[in-house]
Amino acid sequence: MKKYLLGIALMACVLPACSQVTMGSAGAKTEATGSAGGATATNANAGLERCGSPFGTLAVNEDHAANWYSYLGRYGIQSTIPVLRLLAQQSNCFVVVERGAGMDSMMRERDLAQSGELRKQSNFGKGQMVAADYTVTPTLIFQDNNMGGVGGAVGGLFGSVGAAVGGAMQSKGAQSMTLVDNRSGVQVAAAEGSGSAMDVGGVFGMLGGGAGGALSAYQKTPEGKVIVAAMTDAFNNLVRATKSYRPQDAAGPQGHGTGGKLKVY
Repeated sequence: MKKYLLGIALMACVLPACSQVTMGSAGAKTEATGSAGGATATNANAGLERCGSPFGTLAVNEDHAANWYSYLGRYGIQSTIPVLRLLAQQSNCFVVVERGAGMDSMMRERDLAQSGELRKQSNFGKGQMVAADYTVTPTLIFQDNNMGGVGGAVGGLFGSVGAAVGGAMQSKGAQSMTLVDNRSGVQVAAAEGSGSAMDVGGVFGMLGGGAGGALSAYQKTPEGKVIVAAMTDAFNNLVRATKSYRPQDAAGPQGHGTGGKLKVY
């Protein structure tokens, strides 16, 4: 008996140290995966829209004052900007320029140059920054757990826990995205995207006992992954709209913004 208890104690001490960390885990990836270097993309989503050449330069705008932004932290997302920048560069549809937090570092180097602290060969003179031709702005329309139409069937199978299980089975989200020409302020394109995920592990975990243990290999899909999937879908739709773009002809004799065609008396 003592040997048995000693064995349990040893296992309790050793097993936590045996936990495995996997680099590049497939279960941790989102729809926006891989990397980009210039026009080269590596391990990008096979469903990502691509362009033969960029439409122009792109800045990403995130409205931190919007209500939807405050919800991102609940789903494990700190910002949508890195995702959109990765998608934009991997697609080769836009050349991404820094207009976020990295601008502080860029301007700090220029301040050092102006103060004379940098080497003369550092070449931080004026006129080298690239203008952003366009700005893309994402908006989270909704993110919610939904029964996905299966709640009733699940309820019939599992009785009183049916509604709760049904709600855990489906996570849905939608994103909208706009593309604005920075010189004119005209909205060039707009698109919506959506995503969903089936939370199999969460469902059977709620049932407990044998069912949960038998499907322990299934990982619960975070709502954050659904948001990224919706962003990727919205970006694809935005690119498709931009590829078939035609300028709107609603201008007056002097061009857009000079009165238009609607007469006001």
